[in-house]
Amino acid sequence: MWAYPWDVRALGAETVLAEIGGRAGLTTVSLATAYHAGRFLQPRGPEGRCWFPEDGTIYFRPDPRLWEGRALRPKIAALVEERGDVLAETGAAAAARGIALACWTVALHNMRLGLAHPEAAVRNVFGDALPYSLCPSNEEVRAYARTLVADLTRRYRPQSVELETPGFMGWAHGYHHEKDGVGLTAEDDFLLSLCFCPACLTRAARAGVDGRAAGRVARTLLLAALARPVPEPRWPDFRARGPTAFAAWPALMDYVLWRFEPVTSLVSEIRAEADPHSLLYIIEGGEGWLLGADLPALAEAADGILLCVYDRSAETAGRAVAAARAVIGPARFLGAGLRVFYPEIADAVALAARAQAAMAGGAEGINFYNFGLIPAARLDWVRQAVAKLG
Repeated sequence: MWAYPWDVRALGAETVLAEIGGRAGLTTVSLATAYHAGRFLQPRGPEGRCWFPEDGTIYFRPDPRLWEGRALRPKIAALVEERGDVLAETGAAAAARGIALACWTVALHNMRLGLAHPEAAVRNVFGDALPYSLCPSNEEVRAYARTLVADLTRRYRPQSVELETPGFMGWAHGYHHEKDGVGLTAEDDFLLSLCFCPACLTRAARAGVDGRAAGRVARTLLLAALARPVPEPRWPDFRARGPTAFAAWPALMDYVLWRFEPVTSLVSEIRAEADPHSLLYIIEGGEGWLLGADLPALAEAADGILLCVYDRSAETAGRAVAAARAVIGPARFLGAGLRVFYPEIADAVALAARAQAAMAGGAEGINFYNFGLIPAARLDWVRQAVAKLG
């Protein structure tokens, strides 16, 4: 079960682990160790029911020696500075209970660093920096991500690191109070999020891909979209088409296909520098190529994939997991992420059906989201789902 460090600090590690391992019947706690800002309703938080975490901070104590000379450095959350090393406390309490520890780690979605270092952020075809999304082609960003995971795994030795946002981010769901009066289509959103920063253009050129030509096409398409009185999707099935949607514009399609390289190679470098005793799983939300994620390549570069199938029926969740298993093969771990949110999950029966469908599709484990965001009574739903899995 995914959990937040502020839940552990407020309720106590023993209480949280008793509920996750005892009441919910789970074997692993996955604690957020690097996270972004947000607004969270905590239905049973003893220190307040609304929580606003700091943006782009870490919830562990880093090794200063590893960060010497780095342009991008992590900031320790005030929760840790003022109230102690919550990750170490959780790890020790989990080990005593026979519960495994995973580190849920957000990599490149970091507004704090993007605002402080706009040169390290994704930059769209209009030259606008998108500070919530660090660019995986940028060498300082790559060093930051490698060092972050190396620091976590060497110092705390978790069973696994569940790495979120190791690649490019989309235009939507990146910032706060987002406004769009145009009515962007799926392809408009994608084109607006494509990165044409100097690092991307240079890296693409080394691979024989003309990013500037791709940018000219993207700019033309976007200017037309922004001038329309109403949105006009070119492809109703854009997300399912893949990069071949841009086959009529070869330079753009080549650039879209090239985006897999910086993401896959970064994950490979992270895996190489991490402690070998900790597994590396990539959290994938099903958007795949839109974010530069080549699922089989990422599974090969890491130790497996954790596929989130949140807002899907049991049938579609099972199909998505089966499709992922088919492309990554049998050798790499495949987990499924389920949300225990209402009305997405109406009751224990619905949650169990999704978990069973995911396992039948080839998942080897289930992550449930999220300990502090749901009423305690839903932990009983989780236990019932686990029991039905046998």
